[in-house]
Amino acid sequence: MPTTSTDPRAATAALLVPGTTCHGFAVERRETVPELDSDAYVLRHTASGARLLYLACDDENKAFAIGFKTPPADSTGVFHILEHSVLCGSAKFPVKEPFVDLIKSSMQTFLNAMTYPDKTIYPVATTNEQDLYNLMDVYLDAVFNPAIYTKPTIFEQEGWHYELDLPEDAEVDSSSASLREGTLRYNGVVFNEMKGALSDPMSVLDDAVNAALYPDTAYAHESGGDPRAIPALTYEQFLDTHARHYNPSNSYITLYGDLDVDRALAFLDERYLSQPSAASRRMDAAVAAGEDPSTLAPNPLGVQAPVTCEYKRVEMATTPENALVGLGLVLGSALDRKRTIAADILFEALLGSNEAPVKKAILAAGLGGNVVSYTAAESLQPYELIMLQNAQPGVARELRRVFQDACRDLCEHGVPRERLEAIISSNEYDLRQRDYGIADGVAIACDALSTWLYDDDAATLALKYGPVYEELRGELDGSYFEDLLRELVLENDHMALVELVPVDAAEGAEIAEAAELAAKRDAMTDAELADVVERTAALRAAQEAEDTPEAKATLPRLRVSDIGEARPEPPLVVDTTVPIPCLRHDIPTNRLAYAMQYFDLSCVAFEDLPYVTLLCRLLKQLPTSEHSAEELDNLLAGKLGFLSFTTEVMTQPDVDGARPYLLVSAGALSEKIDALASLPREVLSSTLLADADADRVRDVLTQIRIGLEQGFINNGHSAALGRAMSYSSPSAVVREQLSGVDFYLFLRDLLDHFDERVDGLRTKLAELAERVFVADGCLASFTGSDEDFNAYWAAAGDLGLGAGDGADAGRDTLAVPAPCDHHEAFVIPSDICFAARACDPRRLGIDVTGAWAVAANALSYDYLWNEIRVKGGAYGCGFRAAGERQTAFYTYRDPAIDPSIERVERAGAWLGSFEPDEAAFEGFIVSCVSGMDAPVKPYALTKRRNTTYLAGLDPHAREERRAQMLAATPGELRSLGADVTRIAAESPTCVFGGRDVIAKSNAGFNVVDLLG
Repeated sequence: MPTTSTDPRAATAALLVPGTTCHGFAVERRETVPELDSDAYVLRHTASGARLLYLACDDENKAFAIGFKTPPADSTGVFHILEHSVLCGSAKFPVKEPFVDLIKSSMQTFLNAMTYPDKTIYPVATTNEQDLYNLMDVYLDAVFNPAIYTKPTIFEQEGWHYELDLPEDAEVDSSSASLREGTLRYNGVVFNEMKGALSDPMSVLDDAVNAALYPDTAYAHESGGDPRAIPALTYEQFLDTHARHYNPSNSYITLYGDLDVDRALAFLDERYLSQPSAASRRMDAAVAAGEDPSTLAPNPLGVQAPVTCEYKRVEMATTPENALVGLGLVLGSALDRKRTIAADILFEALLGSNEAPVKKAILAAGLGGNVVSYTAAESLQPYELIMLQNAQPGVARELRRVFQDACRDLCEHGVPRERLEAIISSNEYDLRQRDYGIADGVAIACDALSTWLYDDDAATLALKYGPVYEELRGELDGSYFEDLLRELVLENDHMALVELVPVDAAEGAEIAEAAELAAKRDAMTDAELADVVERTAALRAAQEAEDTPEAKATLPRLRVSDIGEARPEPPLVVDTTVPIPCLRHDIPTNRLAYAMQYFDLSCVAFEDLPYVTLLCRLLKQLPTSEHSAEELDNLLAGKLGFLSFTTEVMTQPDVDGARPYLLVSAGALSEKIDALASLPREVLSSTLLADADADRVRDVLTQIRIGLEQGFINNGHSAALGRAMSYSSPSAVVREQLSGVDFYLFLRDLLDHFDERVDGLRTKLAELAERVFVADGCLASFTGSDEDFNAYWAAAGDLGLGAGDGADAGRDTLAVPAPCDHHEAFVIPSDICFAARACDPRRLGIDVTGAWAVAANALSYDYLWNEIRVKGGAYGCGFRAAGERQTAFYTYRDPAIDPSIERVERAGAWLGSFEPDEAAFEGFIVSCVSGMDAPVKPYALTKRRNTTYLAGLDPHAREERRAQMLAATPGELRSLGADVTRIAAESPTCVFGGRDVIAKSNAGFNVVDLLG
């Protein structure tokens, strides 16, 4: 249950007085952090040297994180493999997968671990204080006393190992001739994960830029691991690296939220920081054996002296459209926060939109399809990466010239102040909103390490941004930004220019790897090949072995009785007193307001739906009758937190029903309500679509295409899920037409014939806007205070919408084609695959209740995790039972298709014989219910409630589903096994993957070369 403290900050101030000691921790200082409504306490554990930062605030979503400085010395990915491996059992918790056990048994609101280029972080968050201690206990024992020292199979499973694929029915012994006929291959979770990660050209380019900018430091290496280098890592090197880095003196601990910090410090001191660890014992043994203590220190993290890389060429087996050019500029020191933040603002102003002056110059030069930039601030020497996508051949040096010329002109004539001020205002909105996408305490712990890692006195430096923004606003009156631009772009002696050149797949890493493995197999003796087979069998046996009851009993668990009551939500009110019917949300927003309008798209013909998506993307990019595109861009950034135009498809109570909407969403500070009312209205009603500049339109369309292609490569499971659903669900058919593969194919064809179709496109977009943006069929939504609500409607009026005529508007024009199973496998440039089987369970006459959520938890984190991730080597997998209208299996970064499909088909049989012990089953229920109860930010909560209304769901459905979860029994889950078998057998399948991976499947897919 949440703590009952009414004033955690006052209680902490009385306990943690600077200059005193509490449970072995010396309290070094206390600081107020108004930006986070918290007090920060910086402590040091005297005996171990562990650093600790506690942020006392009234957030019930408490968090803990422990991080280590882990700069790599090579690209074997040792720290990434360690991140996975230490969570595979420990001395106190000797189960195979405590990480997974926590996911399926705790009330966590965040549970994961992350490897950065110079650090590794293990964060958790939960709304239950006892759960926080449970999570801390497991994580701390994992990092300090992992089972890796006694179980080499963990390294083989998570890192890499050989496997020998033998002919069917081959006999195996050290003299067997069939051993020579086998195919040697690598397998391992991190190995396969990084094959997928480095199928992304942008990741490959970023690595190459880092290697050029920081050739003499840890940043020159791929911290996640290069699949070509991972097999060079030995087990002994792996253990040695852990022992040198995973010790308290190299650690950074963060506590956050409304918690009993006295208890937390005592726990840390007594349980871990004052106790010897597995790593310390290995280090002591090394010293006792005469090893030089200086060789046992952590890897150094040094500063790179300025270097200039005039040009570097990197080749990659990928499609020609993935050609890239990257220009990297080192910004200075991570501890110079003003400079780093100012650079981020500056480059956002210059490159952040199509109207930004430097981006506009680059696009006008015709060098490529898009330009993006980002500030990499989480390193010792932050850098800016300017990236040209879909680059024309040989334009690297021309990109640099155009970029520098545009910046030179701005240095001489001034960076537009309205753009800088708009970006500062936009950033300040985001900072007030504090919507990190994850638990606040986790995001803050990671932010703190972006400076704390490099200076013990900088624990809060990255968190106290208020004075920096105030100072930068003052700098708008002088030449600060021009001077900074000149230093970073025109006078910078620490930069790199890198071009990524696509080459044929035959020249790629996969071919090199196959040749390398064939040579290794030929060099092995028969006994060594037999050993590979035997070791693989031993690994499989370890993976299949059940944890003993004694081992399971060591895990801390919550009971259903630990779950509090459901969070009450105010009823959703439809206010019809305002000009447009409005869903009214009474939700605290920290002086922000959110306004939305849902426009019914049933007036649009199915074949015209792709144009609706284009309309959404072009609005804000084109001038209106009142402002130029550049003026509008500045106004939107300066006056609003965001303005977006998207499409959403609501499933309906009728399984054959589909209701698409065009959603206009905007957010603003309470003091800018007038802009929240006027600016979206202006864009909707007066964008000059019929006269849109053809080059501008082409640029936007090209950028959409590039973004879709990146999504197919990096998030192929989402694309596969959507496509698989479209084989049986009309709603998913509409989604495919609006944003999936069908939309992508439409867009490619449109771009291929752009010149002859652009006039018709402009006419179509103008006609669509006139038909869609009417009051008839529009539903509004507002979240904010009563005062803001009244002020908004007083300013908004009827939103500038015509009354609309149902008949004239063509309501119910939309006719959705019947779904059809195409059984497709889409070829993408990758060495792995993503697969999905999905359907609407109502098609099979299956009623998905809350018990299905518990079953999905068990299937995902017990059966599928062990079968597809642990044994199969895929990076991710799962089963979804989303509400009552989707069930789906999926795999993520999977090395093979057919083995995973076979395991999916056995899922129902596993569930049918599911017999968990009482504690384990309660854990499944606890984690399901806590996931439903997790705190949600106001904007996300608003959208969820709106979706419930528009999808025709019972407003009490969540409460009923929660009650069904709490009432679920093992017998009820077993009874679902037959239905799971039907879903696995009858749901259509879709795959996105590499050509070689698809070719090895015997599933008879219709293969589509998606990206050409």
